[in-house]
Amino acid sequence: MSHKFEQLSKFITEEMKMSHIYQPTMLIELLIRSGSATVDEIAKALLNRDKSQVEYYEHITKNMVGKVLTKNRGITDKDRNLFSLIGFNALTEQEISKLIDLCESKIEGYLEKRKDPWSHRRKSSGYIKGTIRYRILSRAKFRCELCGISAEHKALEIDHIIPRNKGGSDDESNLQSLCYSCNAMKRDKDDTDFRKVRESYDKREKGCIFCEIPEERVIASNELAYAILDGFPVTDQHTLIIPKRHVEDFFSLYQSERNAIQQLLEERRKSILDSDDTVIGFNVGNNIGVAGGQTVMHCHTHLIPRREGDTTDPRGGVRGVIAEKQKY
Repeated sequence: MSHKFEQLSKFITEEMKMSHIYQPTMLIELLIRSGSATVDEIAKALLNRDKSQVEYYEHITKNMVGKVLTKNRGITDKDRNLFSLIGFNALTEQEISKLIDLCESKIEGYLEKRKDPWSHRRKSSGYIKGTIRYRILSRAKFRCELCGISAEHKALEIDHIIPRNKGGSDDESNLQSLCYSCNAMKRDKDDTDFRKVRESYDKREKGCIFCEIPEERVIASNELAYAILDGFPVTDQHTLIIPKRHVEDFFSLYQSERNAIQQLLEERRKSILDSDDTVIGFNVGNNIGVAGGQTVMHCHTHLIPRREGDTTDPRGGVRGVIAEKQKY
């Protein structure tokens, strides 16, 4: 056995760490193509093993092209999962060959006229940078944020919560992970007047301290939320994450605002951990309503760093909002 065989065999059987089928699929393609393969060839090999992509085109076949040729045109017939060309047996081999050539010619003509004929397949991903796309999918744990299906079972797309043509931005707070089925249904069935949603982001209330926060107090921000240090901190670097829109509580937030708050929570957590190695834990929470301890009626999320010995017995954490219930 050659040294190279032993090296590759050991890598495949003992060292290869897999989060998907990509590595072995690429190696197979290189092996069967005499050691070299183009990006296009490897991509096609991955595509051939991706059942979710087959499901996508099954959806196209049944609900788009199949409907046109069967119901609208009467060219084909459908019996459950089987499509048939009506009158096929009346065609000669020469006629079949000629019809195939005519179809190929139509395809070539269409492709020549259109610069990007597959844009329908990239509506949600084509103009989103790969790094941003990965962050959105990672934030969603590589699942559809509507139905919960995993990327392993169905292709995921990056969707604009407020569509771009309704004024939605490419900011991460306005992006979500949807499987292609949920994304298609959202476009078909969502009749939300997004103009009103977009306009509501600018809502501020006169006299609200969080609507009129001085810029110099802001330590981090994104399109829909900002972070400040708490004016009466429980611990050092106690941070408040606040939506820019005047909204009373967490349950009244739009999904895009929750995304924005989550993004800042993660940024501040990392920043605190990087700058202070005494921090070994956190409390994260919202006070909602007067009975819940809310004193400023503008939603705000607390991020409270915790350190060894900052309280005698931390067990129970946020249960301490009712002191006698904290210990259990």
